[in-house]
Amino acid sequence: MYNKQLLSAATALAMVSGVFAVGCSDPTATIKSAADATQIAECDSIKGSILIDTTAGPDIDLSGSLQEIGGDLTAENNGLLNSLKSSSLTTIGGSFALKNVTKLSTLSFPALGEVGDIDWATLNALPEPTFGNPGITKAKSVIIADTFIENIDGINVESLADMNINNNRRLTKFSTSIKSLSNTLYVQANGLNLTMEMPNLEWIANMTIANVTSFSVPSLHTVNGSMRFDSNYFTTFIAANLTQIQTGDLSFVSNPELTNISIPSLESIGGGFTIANNTGLEKLDGFGALNEIGGAVKVRGVFTDVELPSLKDVKGAFEVVSTEDITDSCNALAGDKGGVVQGDYNCHGKDANANNDTSDASSDGSGNGTSNKDNAAPSNVASLASLYTFVALGSLVAAFL
Repeated sequence: MYNKQLLSAATALAMVSGVFAVGCSDPTATIKSAADATQIAECDSIKGSILIDTTAGPDIDLSGSLQEIGGDLTAENNGLLNSLKSSSLTTIGGSFALKNVTKLSTLSFPALGEVGDIDWATLNALPEPTFGNPGITKAKSVIIADTFIENIDGINVESLADMNINNNRRLTKFSTSIKSLSNTLYVQANGLNLTMEMPNLEWIANMTIANVTSFSVPSLHTVNGSMRFDSNYFTTFIAANLTQIQTGDLSFVSNPELTNISIPSLESIGGGFTIANNTGLEKLDGFGALNEIGGAVKVRGVFTDVELPSLKDVKGAFEVVSTEDITDSCNALAGDKGGVVQGDYNCHGKDANANNDTSDASSDGSGNGTSNKDNAAPSNVASLASLYTFVALGSLVAAFL
C-alpha cells in the first residue's frame, strides 16, 4: 500500500516537474526547459512539431537519438535562448522557423541535410549558423531576413521554389550550389560589400537583385520570367550562356558603378527591355544576338554608343535617349523604325534629362511603363481631393436640412 502511494506521489511530482510534459507522439511537443529537450532527444523521431517556448533557455540541445521531425521546429519571440543545437537531427519535414529570437548566438546542426523550408527573421545576435558538409541540400524555400548573419554557405540546396535574402546587414558573402529556382530569387539590402556566387544556377523563374557588389551566374541559360538589377555596385555583369528570357522583362536600373553588360548569346526577351540611369555605362554593345523583344525598349543614360545589330522584332515602343551625342547610333538604329519596331520610335541624344526616367519599359508592348514613385503622389492627391469634395458636399447638405 505504501509502495503504491509512494509511486503515485512520485508520478505526481514528476508530472509537476515537467518530466512527462512532452512525448514522442505529441502533435506539438512544447519545450520549456533543457530537461524537456533532453527527453525529446531520446525519441528516434517526432511525427508532429516541436515548439520552443518563449520561456525556454538559455541552452536547448536536441542531440541524442532524435533524427527526424515530421513537422516544424519553431522558436519565436524568445529573448532568453542563447544556444540551439543538435548533433543527431537530419531531417525537419516542415518549417525550420526562427523569428525574433534576439539573443540566439549559437545555431549548430552538423547532421541536418533536409528541411521543408527555412524561415528566419530578426536574429540579432547570430553571426553564422553551423551546418555540416555538404550542409542543407534539400528545401522548398529559404527566407533569411533582418539578421546579423555574416555567412550562409552551409545552405547548398540544388533546387528551390523561393529564396529571399534581405536586410542582413552583416552578410558580405554568399556562395551556393543551387541549380534551379522555380519561382523567385530576391536579394536586397544586405551588407554593402555582398558578393554572390551561383556557379551552378542554370534555370530560374524570376530574379530581383539589389545592393550587391558582385554577382556571378556563369551557367545561367534560361530565365522563365523576369530578371531585374536595381541599385547594385558591381562594375560588370556577364551571363555568357543566357539565351532567353521567356516571358518577362530584363532591367538594369540605377547601378552607378556599372560599366559593362555582356549577354552575348541572348536571343529573345519575352517582355520589356530597360537600361536606365546607369551613370557609368557609356557603351551598350553586349547584346549582339538579341533579335526579338516582346515588349517595349527603354534605353536611357549617358551612352556614346548603342548597338543592337541583330534586332528583328520589337512588339512595343522603342526609345533610346542619352545625355551625349548618339547621332551615329541613331542613324544605325533608324532602319528599325516602322519595320522592326511596331510601336512609337524615338532616338536622340544631348538630352540633359535622359537619366531622370527610370520607369520600366512595358511588358505588354505599349511602351507606357510608369514609375511607382512618379505616380504615387498624384494618386494620393486625387483621392484626398475626392474625399474633401464629398465632405464639403455633405456639409452643404447638412446646412440646408
